[in-house]
Amino acid sequence: MAGRIDQDRWKAAVAVATEWCAADRLPALAMMLTVGDETAGPVVLGRQRVEQPGPVRPDAIFLLASITKPIVAMGVMRLVERGLVALDDRVEEVIPEFGRLKAHQVTLRNLLTHTSGLPDMLPENLELRAAKAPLERFVEGACRVELGFPPGRGVQYQSVGFALLGEVIRRVSGHTAARFLHGEFFGPLGLVDTALGAPDEWFTGATPKVDRIAEIRVPDEMRDKDWNWNGKYWRQLGVPWGGLLTTPAELGKLAKAMRAGPGGAGLLSDASIAAMTRNQLACLPEVPEVERRCRPWGLGWRLNWPGQSANFGDLLGPNTYGHWGATGTLIWIDPDRDATCVILTTQPQEPRGSLMARLSNMLAGAMG
Repeated sequence: MAGRIDQDRWKAAVAVATEWCAADRLPALAMMLTVGDETAGPVVLGRQRVEQPGPVRPDAIFLLASITKPIVAMGVMRLVERGLVALDDRVEEVIPEFGRLKAHQVTLRNLLTHTSGLPDMLPENLELRAAKAPLERFVEGACRVELGFPPGRGVQYQSVGFALLGEVIRRVSGHTAARFLHGEFFGPLGLVDTALGAPDEWFTGATPKVDRIAEIRVPDEMRDKDWNWNGKYWRQLGVPWGGLLTTPAELGKLAKAMRAGPGGAGLLSDASIAAMTRNQLACLPEVPEVERRCRPWGLGWRLNWPGQSANFGDLLGPNTYGHWGATGTLIWIDPDRDATCVILTTQPQEPRGSLMARLSNMLAGAMG
């Protein structure tokens, strides 16, 4: 399918983004739009360091935050394809210590659709980060935390659930989630600047790759902490809910792997992609009707919620899916238009993602 991008509208979006970076509304930004066989970008704007004047590197690497979640979900779906797990397996079958009274019924599907009842973050999240705890400590906490509601009876966004999914990958495959994703997806796609947690070699040599990571403007409560998003500890930890590092071009290649049919990369079956990108809440009868109808989730992927502008904007089609991240990142895929949009910034967005939504609208409007 031949794509078409309205170059005037694309240039208008670049001009607006350039103004925002010049006005310091965004320290740095990279964006790319693909429609069919045509790609605009990536363009990279702004500063590499928040408080320094030097321009952002053209080969800058960004911390994706929660866009990590659907990539980890891809890893779980690889296990499903191989018959090693099923979505309605209970988590306790893989992680026995998770099988407490109230958590007994939690399934992998619940974790992937945010219907487990688990909280977003552990109560001791900041304490664990301040202590530079290993990932295992977060998993231990996930096995102790109380559920907010019985599984399958509500929707509550939960990063804790993806800590458990990373552990499921580790126990079933015998490899850490970082190594598994590299072997199954990043390596086959030829991604050399993508990793779930920066490996040791990124910090070595005359020109260490870590210098390419664009610095994030962290919130005040994190600013003077050596465990914040810009610290070595967090960059290396590789949390399954938010630790993926990559470039806009390589994220675009990953997005292509999530397209079914001839345009896809073939790393997952069309059947897996269809399952990941359809409304999984529709078949959970005890989920409130308003969630099933108006705020649907796939498996790891957030489906388009046309009743609100947050991050995705207002102009995307009904079959669009994607995710955003707390560090100021966004990806969406519109299979009806054979289109993918990547916007990566270093400015954490408020929950409504107003700047993201405006850019998303401009790029959606540039699709011919």
